Amino acid sequence: MNEYDSSKIVDLLNNKLGCVLTEKTEEADILLLNTCSIREKAEVKLFHQLGRWKYLKEKKPNLIIGVGGCVAAQEGDYILNRAKYVDIIFGPQTIHRLPEMIISIHKNNESMIDISFPSLEKFDYFPNPIATGPSAFVSIMEGCNKYCTFCIVPHTRGEEVSRPSDDILLEIFQLSKQGVREITLLGQNVNAYCGYTFDGKICNFADLIRLVASIEGINRIRFITSHPIEFTDDIIEAYSDTPELVNFLHLPVQSGADRILNLMKRAHSISDYKKIISKLRTVRPNIQISSDFIIGFPGETQQDFEQTVKFIADMNFDMSFSFIYSARPGTPAAKLIDHTTEKEKKYRLNVIQKLIKKQAKYWTYKMLGTEQTILVDNLSNKNSTEIFGRTENNRIVAFQGSSNMLGKFVNVKIIDVCNNSLQGKLLYIN
Repeated sequence: MNEYDSSKIVDLLNNKLGCVLTEKTEEADILLLNTCSIREKAEVKLFHQLGRWKYLKEKKPNLIIGVGGCVAAQEGDYILNRAKYVDIIFGPQTIHRLPEMIISIHKNNESMIDISFPSLEKFDYFPNPIATGPSAFVSIMEGCNKYCTFCIVPHTRGEEVSRPSDDILLEIFQLSKQGVREITLLGQNVNAYCGYTFDGKICNFADLIRLVASIEGINRIRFITSHPIEFTDDIIEAYSDTPELVNFLHLPVQSGADRILNLMKRAHSISDYKKIISKLRTVRPNIQISSDFIIGFPGETQQDFEQTVKFIADMNFDMSFSFIYSARPGTPAAKLIDHTTEKEKKYRLNVIQKLIKKQAKYWTYKMLGTEQTILVDNLSNKNSTEIFGRTENNRIVAFQGSSNMLGKFVNVKIIDVCNNSLQGKLLYIN
């Protein structure tokens, strides 16, 4: 979502102020940080970066420094008090006001803060989308109503609100005309999508997927991030009748212990989660699943941890993500008593990550000798005849080809496994 917002900021500033990106920080007239507050580490990085930019501001007083995103929404006044050289604080829902804020700074030379929640207003101000490759992100809804006890998102991005389906389809159509072949639908809780159609009816997530698939040129659809309690049967049906949906799903579970899920206020059980995956594998036997895991949640016992280990082993996940719990100010979980030492949390995380890495390796090697459909998206910097693409399960594949294959789907045979990619042999172009 931050990547999507950042791309829209670039488009806005170019469209309204004629700004262009520069690779050299010291050449910039405007420096912006678009932040995430899911984990504490992001906030630490923010102030380290601002500290480095402070010296640039001293040398170049007219330099404009802005901080946006979720940390800005959460800690706006604190950021201005701690880093008084920051000129602009903007939230995830006010990025469209950046051009006017920058103009105001030039005129008045006074810091500005706007971290309000004007719902979907920002989408009305975005210029037409500009494709930068054969894949693109498209935001379909924002916010979350779940209020998991560990999560700050509802407080920084607001409650769930869905874009009208026709606006989404127009954006995707415009991207398809520019050569985009793969769309990733974005939302904090993407499968909760429930947007209005042009005639005032409701379009649910499964319906939207089918509509996106009907757009000429769009041959591959992904979505992140979904929630188990709204992974309904109609979405599973979409997997059975929409081949454009990739054979890969990221479905966060957060813990393999029901007791911890209750403390997290996840509103689903491990049994519920397993039933969803079982139904999916009925219609898509070869679908691969990845997930998210929070380790060391307050109150997590050794037994809870062992249940999580067993759950991961039973599910045989692919490419999952795991993190040590990070307390977010203002969330209910931040008030829970936590007796587990940091040393123990790091040990548990290491165990989990080794298991996840082993499972990812299993799925990678299982691809050896198979035929895979690749969307070609890059050229090698070292070898003019080598190109790269991605499989449905997000593996990078390198193979011998030519630049005229960029943006196209090709089929390759996987012939080798390298450290960070797969090696393929071109079979044919789709």
